[in-house]
Amino acid sequence: MEINRGVLIVVLIVVSSAGLGLAGDIVHQDDVAPKRPGCANNFVLVKVPTWINGLEDNEYVGVGARFGPTLESKEKHANHTRLALADPPDCCSKPRNQLTGEVILVHRGNCSFTMKANVAEEAGASAILIINNQTELFKMVCESDADVDIKIPALMLPQDAGSRLEKYISNNTMVSVALYSPKRPAVDIAEVFLWLMAVGTILCASYWSAWTAREVAIEQDKLLKDASEEILEVGAGSSGFVDINTMSAVLFVVAASCFLVMLYKLMSFWFVEVLVVLFCIGGVEGLQTCLVTLLSCFRCFQRFAESFIKVPFFGAVSHLTLAVCPFCITFAVVWAVYRRISFAWIGQDILGIALIITVLQIVRVPNLKWRILLNQVGTVLLCCAFLYDIFWVFVSKWWFHESVMIVVARGDKSGEDGIPMLLKIPRIYDPWGGYSVIGFGDIILPGLLVAFSLRYDWLTKKTLRVGYFIWAMTAYGLGLLVTYVALNLMDGHGQPALLYIVPFILGTFITLGKKRGDLKTLWTRGEPERPCPHVQLQPLEQRE
Repeated sequence: MEINRGVLIVVLIVVSSAGLGLAGDIVHQDDVAPKRPGCANNFVLVKVPTWINGLEDNEYVGVGARFGPTLESKEKHANHTRLALADPPDCCSKPRNQLTGEVILVHRGNCSFTMKANVAEEAGASAILIINNQTELFKMVCESDADVDIKIPALMLPQDAGSRLEKYISNNTMVSVALYSPKRPAVDIAEVFLWLMAVGTILCASYWSAWTAREVAIEQDKLLKDASEEILEVGAGSSGFVDINTMSAVLFVVAASCFLVMLYKLMSFWFVEVLVVLFCIGGVEGLQTCLVTLLSCFRCFQRFAESFIKVPFFGAVSHLTLAVCPFCITFAVVWAVYRRISFAWIGQDILGIALIITVLQIVRVPNLKWRILLNQVGTVLLCCAFLYDIFWVFVSKWWFHESVMIVVARGDKSGEDGIPMLLKIPRIYDPWGGYSVIGFGDIILPGLLVAFSLRYDWLTKKTLRVGYFIWAMTAYGLGLLVTYVALNLMDGHGQPALLYIVPFILGTFITLGKKRGDLKTLWTRGEPERPCPHVQLQPLEQRE
């Protein structure tokens, strides 16, 4: 069955939105606001559960200040403290109301943050909550001449949360709060499942791709034995695969960078809707291809898979494809409509995995007359993607004042919970909730080289023990594992996964190839020499 070229459109989006492990920051670094003694706190997110007249109410999220003591990390150690309004509201002068250990709620403006905190501490407050004048949170820093000997915690609340609490207190309602900043667990089960999903996807795609390559090789041997030029020309015209070379690999990453900038600049609700449509198109194609291939393995479906009907625009389509297609379209449409519900990530992952497996199976690199992925092209593609990841996650902050890759992946300014070109699983034991995600490109790009290793092993008749595939899969698994370790060490700050995966995979290939003497073959040919079986060379008779 010929693969629909519409998948290629989605592949570009896949790469441009890929290369990221993300869990959601709880510690926000800021090099612009330098630290100094008494003003050296990290900007951490703080949970603020509330009780109205003794009944549990909403929980809000604020951000801690650069100054003041650090907060408790466990809710059971956080005290329930009554909330009081500042009078005057800006807390720039001594409050008129007497405080006896309450948490004071004040408005931003008219004086510095440190001055508000010092005034609140002198008035007897146990903590200070500052209401921002915008919906976003603001990082509270210290002035150069500020008195930072502050003994009470300070944090900022978004405008809507502060206004709601202020309204309760103004109506003589008793409001109490607890302040704590929980830490993310060292390992969440979601990361384990996401690791298994990524490794399992490459494993399935590699075996499918190798099986297809072996079938093509067997067919080529039969054609060579027949020595039929007419048959060979017909076989060479197959368009079921996508061919790339070294130059197109470089241009592909450049185009992906341009597309990523476009996503960053045009990120909005309507633009995410366009991405959802494109993702659904690719997901339908991928799911349909996987289901047809899977069902074709059963004898009862083989007859439908081998009988075709001509469809306008699409050409010859098997009856099995026509039967499966409506289900795939319905599945994608249902996911798109209900993608904001809590368990919609399951549908997104199913469509994403099917798309990734299909892309890994159809992307090949022309090598002489055999369509086998060259290590040379895979290496160039991975190296370019390695630099691409580092640049758009870290270096882009210098020009755009924020990480372009992270902003795009989270879907900031779009009103959506991230873009669809990600595999994600909800974090189960994380007190901050959210999702652990991995970009499609972190699976597809290394997967090309891993799939190549298995095809190479099969064509050279190497066992798994002495081949390259087991080593490549192990290298990918270790690289992804290191990514999640770095992700947790950085408190969930997005990490470019290819930064860790690429050195593991390429280092493994280069080391093993050099040790076994296969490096030249892997780099220049990508396959062993295959003499034509129908050509018999006769030794020349020596003349006397």
